[in-house]
Amino acid sequence: PGGGGPVMGGAGPRRGPAGLWVTLALAWGAGAALAAEGPPEPCGAEGWAQDAAPPGAAFVAAASYRGPGNNDTRSNKALPILLWWSGSLFPHFPGDTERIDCRRGSCLVTRSRRVARHRRTKALIFYGTDFRAYEAPLPRLPHQTWALFHEESPMNNYMLSHSPGIRLFNYTATFRRESDYPLTLQWLPGTGYLRAPAVPLAEKDAWRRKGYGPVLYMQSHCDVPSDRDRYVRELMKYIQVDSYGKCLHNRELPSERLRDTSTATTEDSEFMTFIARYKFHLALENAICDDYMTEKLWRPMHLGAVPVYRGSPAVRDWMPNNLSIILIDDFDSPQELAKYLDFLDKNGEEYLKYLEYKNVDGIKNQFLLESLEKREWGVNDMTLPNYLNGFECFICDKENTRVKEEQEHKKSRGKIPAPRPHIAQFKHMGCPMPTPGFGSVEDLSEGDSWKEMWLQDYWQSLDQGEALTAMIHRNESHQGRFWDYMHEIFLKRTRQH
Repeated sequence: PGGGGPVMGGAGPRRGPAGLWVTLALAWGAGAALAAEGPPEPCGAEGWAQDAAPPGAAFVAAASYRGPGNNDTRSNKALPILLWWSGSLFPHFPGDTERIDCRRGSCLVTRSRRVARHRRTKALIFYGTDFRAYEAPLPRLPHQTWALFHEESPMNNYMLSHSPGIRLFNYTATFRRESDYPLTLQWLPGTGYLRAPAVPLAEKDAWRRKGYGPVLYMQSHCDVPSDRDRYVRELMKYIQVDSYGKCLHNRELPSERLRDTSTATTEDSEFMTFIARYKFHLALENAICDDYMTEKLWRPMHLGAVPVYRGSPAVRDWMPNNLSIILIDDFDSPQELAKYLDFLDKNGEEYLKYLEYKNVDGIKNQFLLESLEKREWGVNDMTLPNYLNGFECFICDKENTRVKEEQEHKKSRGKIPAPRPHIAQFKHMGCPMPTPGFGSVEDLSEGDSWKEMWLQDYWQSLDQGEALTAMIHRNESHQGRFWDYMHEIFLKRTRQH
């Protein structure tokens, strides 16, 4: 996760995890096509389809995606419609529309914006990485909920880390455990992944005697909000760190094949065997946020290397036992951390304590075990639904419940209260302002590229969320006025300061 450079309020598309697309392609196969629908309709200047006609015959004829299943006997033309506004993430192949049969009822899901303003279109589902405040569909219709799917890095759209941005949405699926449909363990297939055997210590020590360092660093995405390279550069002064990626590169991988980044992305066996020989892996996420944990954390644990970690401040909540990772922020300085790593490198008995979770009954954390047990979706597991289809059904169930409650309210002539709207909360994302990887902001020079890039992006994203919120409250329909609203906010902040 994490893609490229900064995103001004979600100003650029990002690639989702490669494993997700492999899983989706295998799981969905060649679902029923809707030839009559064709490609998504072109949109007008306001983000709406130029022709806002009601759903046509293709919607009535949509074939069924058999989710959990139900006893819903309604025809397709009577079902609520869920529109994937970010059509590139539409989790059905190869058509543009599918019927899904969820626990509380069925829905039609589509990526065709032709139905954006139809009365049966009850929810719009947005992909956080692609969500741009200046391209949001306006006016926002009162009968529609907005749902957010964002499993990727907070750096992809910092607007979602501010209250005005996240509260644009009714329902969320994010990496935070507090979100409506949590994706916190999206990179952990299960306990078996953690219990995989480690390379024997004797082999790791032999590797060290060949001149390899005790610590591995493997990053090619260098300019990120967590500013990890600044910390690693300082750490390198005190202990040997072998860095094979583009960031702080100081050593070459042994073959051209291993230098191909796809070998790391797909967990190629030769690549995994090579990096498993290292005792420690520097595992620094590209951004800091509670519960944002990626393969950078779980992969070393799978291999039997000890992660030297900085990322989620709440990471201990999810660890298999009390001694399985080393937290960078537990040490006063990179020099102190280097001393501890050197101690473990020279004392095998102490080092092996960090791998005891791989023993039989070594996973002691009941919260982790229960979270994996309760999770309804799978990771690389074809026997379970993937989390995109799971979130679809979550929204479908919510909308069918809302439709029923609205009908009961109407029939009772107001005696039964109307359903109250559900609003996402700050803690559904709520990531903090980026800080330097080493030292303080005050220590950085005026021209420091990290400071100019990420602090500006973080605070400009707050303005973008406030601007879009104001436009919705004023029932604006012209997206082009977004920058006028941004200018108003800029002037207001200037007067305040």
